[in-house]
Amino acid sequence: MIRQYRRLWTGCLFLIITALIVTSAPFQNLTSVPNELRLFEGSQKQVQVSMPVMGTLVNSNPEIVAVNGKKAREVPVDLSQPLSVEPKKAGEARLQLKWRHIPLKALKVNVLPDLRVIPGGQSIGVKLQTAGVLVVGHHLVNNGKEKYSPGERSGVHVGDMIIKMNDLFINDMNDVKKMVNEAGNKNEPLQLLVVRGKEKLSLSLMPARDIKDNEWRMGLYIRDSAAGVGTLTFYEPKSGIYGALGHMISDVDTGQAIEVGDGQIIQARVTSIEKGKSGNPGEKLARFYNESEVLGNITKNTPFGIFGRMKAQPKRGVYREPIPIALAEQVQEGPAKILTVVDGQEVEAFDIEIVNVVKQHFPATKGMIIKVSDKRLLEKTGGIVQGMSGSPIIQNGKMVGAVTHVFVNDPTSGYGCFIEWMLQDAGIPIRSTSPSAQMDGGKAA
Repeated sequence: MIRQYRRLWTGCLFLIITALIVTSAPFQNLTSVPNELRLFEGSQKQVQVSMPVMGTLVNSNPEIVAVNGKKAREVPVDLSQPLSVEPKKAGEARLQLKWRHIPLKALKVNVLPDLRVIPGGQSIGVKLQTAGVLVVGHHLVNNGKEKYSPGERSGVHVGDMIIKMNDLFINDMNDVKKMVNEAGNKNEPLQLLVVRGKEKLSLSLMPARDIKDNEWRMGLYIRDSAAGVGTLTFYEPKSGIYGALGHMISDVDTGQAIEVGDGQIIQARVTSIEKGKSGNPGEKLARFYNESEVLGNITKNTPFGIFGRMKAQPKRGVYREPIPIALAEQVQEGPAKILTVVDGQEVEAFDIEIVNVVKQHFPATKGMIIKVSDKRLLEKTGGIVQGMSGSPIIQNGKMVGAVTHVFVNDPTSGYGCFIEWMLQDAGIPIRSTSPSAQMDGGKAA
């Protein structure tokens, strides 16, 4: 019986001691140290352990990271003082903190190459050529016997992308018209290759002659291009890669992403502003300017914007030299600025507040909530308006992200995405692991 009581008291004492250790400030500070750090070359990070003991830090790769100014495998450290982690070159190192021979904390340090971009803010005109023709609707053809849509009857859906007709790639309305006429005159069906989501389907469609205009028709409304105005986000001078818009360009009728076949960005000039208000987010009214001067191409249309290469560094920007970027975990709640155009082609900086930052380990478009605090911008636009998407967000001298969407019921506020996700989609990866567009109307075919 006495032995059982001793065991019980010993167990209770162990639990009490464990609870005291776990709830102690030094232990809490130790557990608050992250398991992984991502740092750029040339930067520095203070790591606070706050344990009143001397310890040892074992560095797996001193050529990658120095600790407290020392490039050594083992460094004696005073754990009551902040540890200075200094990245030296791109790569990965593991740091192990020990007290005597007891492991306390393991920390992986991922050192990234120094990356700087030139923030944009310029209004740009966007011209997209689809990779094929997009089906945006069905229409009825009267062949004298009945009214029907040959395309719908053949199984073609709204939102389908027709990329081939009779084994020939198409991306132009004139090509479609010519092939429809040929098939109709020969009384032969068209063999279509259709992209629907992630599927590719082979369909057979027999055109019908419309007695109204004596033309062969597929009974489909199709579109081969889109155009609109947005905002340039960044330009990376070493590669010439740019990013813009901060969100995907979707077709106005189908709501689906437009698959890029070809595209261009050109200059645009803001002519007036339709001020935003609750229930109506407002809009920049702009027109293409100097269309013969192509600024760059468009190769991608993703959830984080459009991307391609520019022929030269963009003009009229606030920044002429590249600035550092901030990683997602480095963005903080607090004051920041956006760069955008509200009159003509002049890029200006306006005050905003980052009111909420979402912790994201994987790409997602809604990374932060922002609120316009600049009185002049509020007076001019009411806050965030269509056409402002892609406006760069700058905080503490670093590029942190881009404006993406406005809150419809509160145009003073909206969402922003982190710049690292845009860079990743642009083909400039950060992690070692791991709509303002107004669409053209459809035409019948």
